[in-house]
Amino acid sequence: MQRTAVYWVIYIQTHSSFMLGVAVFATQFPSFLFSLIGGVVSDRYNRFQVLITTQVASMIQATLLTLLVLFTKYQVWEILTLSVLLGVINAFDVPARQALVYDMVDNKDDLSNAIALNSSMVNLARLVGPAFAGIVLEKLGAGICFLINAASFAAVLLSLLLMKLTKYIPSNSSKKVLIELKEGFSYLRRTPSIGYIILLLACISLLALPFNTLLPVYAKVIFKGSASTFGYINSCFGLGAICGTLFLASLKKDANLRKILFINTIIFGGGLILFSHTAYFQLAMVFAVITGFGMMSQTTISNTIIQTNVAPDMRGRVISYFALAFFGMQPIGGLLVGTVSHYIGAPDTILAQGIAAIVIIFLFYFLLIKKHAKGTV
Repeated sequence: MQRTAVYWVIYIQTHSSFMLGVAVFATQFPSFLFSLIGGVVSDRYNRFQVLITTQVASMIQATLLTLLVLFTKYQVWEILTLSVLLGVINAFDVPARQALVYDMVDNKDDLSNAIALNSSMVNLARLVGPAFAGIVLEKLGAGICFLINAASFAAVLLSLLLMKLTKYIPSNSSKKVLIELKEGFSYLRRTPSIGYIILLLACISLLALPFNTLLPVYAKVIFKGSASTFGYINSCFGLGAICGTLFLASLKKDANLRKILFINTIIFGGGLILFSHTAYFQLAMVFAVITGFGMMSQTTISNTIIQTNVAPDMRGRVISYFALAFFGMQPIGGLLVGTVSHYIGAPDTILAQGIAAIVIIFLFYFLLIKKHAKGTV
């Protein structure tokens, strides 16, 4: 809800697709800068305590955003500043949260299902949140969206405090942070089966995933709609992602995840191509669902492959590279997409992103499938 409201407010105030790119950049680029340090923190300290800290910080950020919008004549730069703050928080939150999933699962054979379940919760929020945000934006305003988000952290923190985890064993590492970062990079070079997945995610995150930067333009200009329209568009992508998650959860344990990633990325790119120039709203939403189905594979399958293959002592640092690829490339891509769309328009930009996704996955086909099948990766 907060993300939907932030993007909508910035677009309504500026009417600029470039500023939408700036908004994505402000939220996610700090993760690019600090996620590797966040991975070291996740490996060195109690992940549960790190997560408690980041969630409290996120609640404070949401509260400040609420007060800003409800009680002041806010400026766009103030919203962007608080977005930067959230990006810094997420840089430490994501490695700890994703690595904690592994710690929570007693039977590691169930890890793939646990990751799919975790992803389904995220995608359920992506389905319900934007639609609800669109209605609240239209009826009550952006400040109430931010207020609901701030209040929701009470449930988040209560849930965390009720969790039963195994006793934390402190790390005896006395190495410097830079040495631990170098060890994580060296591990990826020695383990190309993981390294290639992260590199693929980085390319897709740079050139294809930032398509959502332009969705306010579709809602307002192409479909002649309102904040509710924007919410429904986001929710259709979320519905597709939910379907994709259920599909992954139904897979057998010996399923070839790399092959599924290859096929679903083609579906993702094809969906973007079909969505890009469809002016009929109902048909465009069908293509949005198809796109969402393929899109969710980028993070869920990549995360599953990493979590099931990474060495335990490298888990936090490798996930930080995963976060770097996902969150770090999207803000740069968001700026690129916003700039390009300023000159060629949103439909042609998203068309180019769909083509880029398909080209990228074919370039990685040999590294992902052929070499892995031969046992050389």
